[in-house]
Amino acid sequence: MVNRSPAPTKAVAALGRLEPAGDIRVLAAPITGIGGSPRITQLLVAEGDRVSAGQLLARFDNQDNQRAELNLIRTRISNLSRRLTIQQRDLGRYRKLASDGAFSAADLDVLEQRTLELQGQLLEARAALVKASTDLVNTELRAPMNGTVLRIHTRVGERPGDKGILELGASDRMEAIVEVYESDIDRVRLGQVATLTSENGGFSGNLTGRVSRISPQVRQRDVLSTDPTGDADARIVEVRVVLDPDDIARVRDLTGLKVIARLTP
Repeated sequence: MVNRSPAPTKAVAALGRLEPAGDIRVLAAPITGIGGSPRITQLLVAEGDRVSAGQLLARFDNQDNQRAELNLIRTRISNLSRRLTIQQRDLGRYRKLASDGAFSAADLDVLEQRTLELQGQLLEARAALVKASTDLVNTELRAPMNGTVLRIHTRVGERPGDKGILELGASDRMEAIVEVYESDIDRVRLGQVATLTSENGGFSGNLTGRVSRISPQVRQRDVLSTDPTGDADARIVEVRVVLDPDDIARVRDLTGLKVIARLTP
């Protein structure tokens, strides 16, 4: 009887696309008091730009009005503070006169009531200042994290819609979303080495990574082959491949690029 060694396991080939491995956030405009969004007056970034946390990305058309309201409230606080200082000084003097019998208790009550009203108005103005300061911050869009501008949905002069203003991806880490045919998924495992090439020459050479997650769900494919005879209705399992750190810088600005993955057995 001839012993036959088992046939070697074949590598798995699949199509995929590059994406940031960190957060992808859709940044929206603030909602104004009338329930709508302000228009964009300045857009300070373009798709593919690298941005830092706190960097100014856009300004809205309600900024001038909000600055004017803020200055008005500050002026009101300054006036109320001066009036209250004078009122409290007078109240102290009239309290002494009232204790000496030279000023009526009824008139003193009126002065004390006016002082309390001024104190209340000053507290309300200071609360309004906090709100106006917050509203002024919301007349600008700033980056919540370091990342790359992936897509811009709203341009200067437009009001943001349901898609928000732009998408920001934390691309300090990159991964490939690989769509493995359901018939091949039994040959894929966590930690498996993957080699990636660009289907259309978006980058030269190969990228290397490892399988970090295998989806438990089988679904239809999203990444279509350039082969017109390809099966668009094929059932696939989504596999995530985290790129090696040395390769990330080469493709950080290539989010969405189509790749061919070869998963080594």
